[in-house]
Amino acid sequence: MSIPRLDSAALPVDLGADDFGTALVSRLANEYFSGAPSESKLPSAPVSVPHTVAGLPAELPSSNPLGSSGSSKGGRDISLSGGFPHASSAAAPPVHPTVVAADPEPVAKDKEPPSGTHRPGDGASHEFGEPSFYTQGLGSRVSSPPTKAADHPGLPGTGSDLLEPDFYFLKDVPGLRLTSFGTQPSPLSGLPEFNIDGVRKDFPALQQHVNGSTLVWLDNAATTHKPQSVIDATSRFYSRDNSNIHRAAHTLAARSTELFESGREKVRQFLGAADAKEIVFVRGTTEAINLVAQSWGHQNVSQGDEILVSQLEHHANIVPWQLLASQVGATLRVIPINDRGELLLEELPGLLTDRTKIVSVTHVSNALGTVNPIEEIIAMAHSRGIPVLVDGAQSTPHFPINVTALDADFFVFSGHKVFGPTGIGALYGKSHLLEAMPPWQGGGHMIKDVTFEKTIYNAPPEKFEAGTPDIAGVVGLGAAIDYLINLGIPALAAYEHSLLEYAEDALRSVHGIRQIGTAANKASVFGFVIPGIPNDRIAKELDRQGIAVRAGHHCAMPAVRHFGIEGTVRPSLAFYNNRGDVDALIQALHGIARR
Repeated sequence: MSIPRLDSAALPVDLGADDFGTALVSRLANEYFSGAPSESKLPSAPVSVPHTVAGLPAELPSSNPLGSSGSSKGGRDISLSGGFPHASSAAAPPVHPTVVAADPEPVAKDKEPPSGTHRPGDGASHEFGEPSFYTQGLGSRVSSPPTKAADHPGLPGTGSDLLEPDFYFLKDVPGLRLTSFGTQPSPLSGLPEFNIDGVRKDFPALQQHVNGSTLVWLDNAATTHKPQSVIDATSRFYSRDNSNIHRAAHTLAARSTELFESGREKVRQFLGAADAKEIVFVRGTTEAINLVAQSWGHQNVSQGDEILVSQLEHHANIVPWQLLASQVGATLRVIPINDRGELLLEELPGLLTDRTKIVSVTHVSNALGTVNPIEEIIAMAHSRGIPVLVDGAQSTPHFPINVTALDADFFVFSGHKVFGPTGIGALYGKSHLLEAMPPWQGGGHMIKDVTFEKTIYNAPPEKFEAGTPDIAGVVGLGAAIDYLINLGIPALAAYEHSLLEYAEDALRSVHGIRQIGTAANKASVFGFVIPGIPNDRIAKELDRQGIAVRAGHHCAMPAVRHFGIEGTVRPSLAFYNNRGDVDALIQALHGIARR
């Protein structure tokens, strides 16, 4: 079977082979910033670029290598001179500056405010009384990825060689023309790499030395490091804008409220949700799943019912459902996996019964890196009227997400996995589901009226956000989303996948190594064991050389035990890693295996 590749003949201009990858990545980035013509109901508008980032120039030109005139909605064309491929070596890649926030500016009257119950800049005051301010750059729109091929102009090309892209990171960029090229080792050979040194300079933690060596951070599935823009945004909030939200008629409360609700709008854009009121802020993926289990679950699951999860799940998507099942007398059922770490999808129809009340499944396995066919799972469950929760903790860092296109009922993720702060995350839920769900926790802000006889609750999302939230965490999460979108998520995904292929090939050169998780469709993780050498000993030896990996069961005991082991060594990648990081790991492993 021939392997598809990206064909320069599909481009609408005559470019040499050296320019093809540059033009393609530029096209992906431009479409992400400017928005392709679409019939989608999701609103779109150009993204603002609040900071200089290593992947983008400080000033954006009016044309791109493909000669596109840009979106009629005001999108910007992106040059590749900052940190994308073939960057000029004449100037050092820029690093995020520490910026002092400008005085807030009122929103232009002709600009549509973000959707949701809170609409920054749409009046003289907020519903809770504080005056309305609008900081430049807040509430700007990003076009959502197209939801179907008809929404995307694509690249020209006709005939039998026009194939649907089958790489998980290109599924939201349909219309690319792919052709076969026989024995070429990688379908991504036409995609050049980022100026990775420029990107890495945005991350202060990567500049340090550990045990006398430059840090090699390969524990990204556990947590990711933060770009300077996220650190600055969080620090700037505490030093300038710190206040509680929605609760005071003073300037700092207005600033804080604007920043918080602008963060909600950025999450809406990031996930492709239809409305900001479908975004609930929580501490992370774990709390989001517990919220759904204890609120929606207690309302809809009863004795004799069934809850369906998979064998690949993190404990955070097992234990909350076990707690619910024990509380109401329900049963937990499991989709099994094969020896490559892939779901046995053919088992799913038999597991979906009239008693199944919800399917809760991970998008990407944190222990094995398997990318699950989530679209098929959702379609099968919905054909029987069963809602689906998607654990996106490990998918959101690696490729574009569009919950509307997926038709997910619930989707959850954590900020610290997407280069944002710890202790913040979000739950997406379809509006009609959130409206019908009872509150999970009670307290301030989630109420409209309280007497000793009765409490009237706010509408979603406030109904689920009792007490003072992690306002600085939301600000930092919004800055992380800005950073990812400004670099271009599809291009980041393509680069990272190419690096994963390189790492897995290199890993096989280590004597005696056994790879754990060899699914055909993977992201980020390349776990292994070396028989006879304990996992923790391998990890400690790597740490002596400044290489950080995770060793253990990764809070996914059922998945790991399927392979007859109790744990693995788990290196995991992010887009700021490079081949030098992988080479350092492989060299160290060769030394460990020889002892």
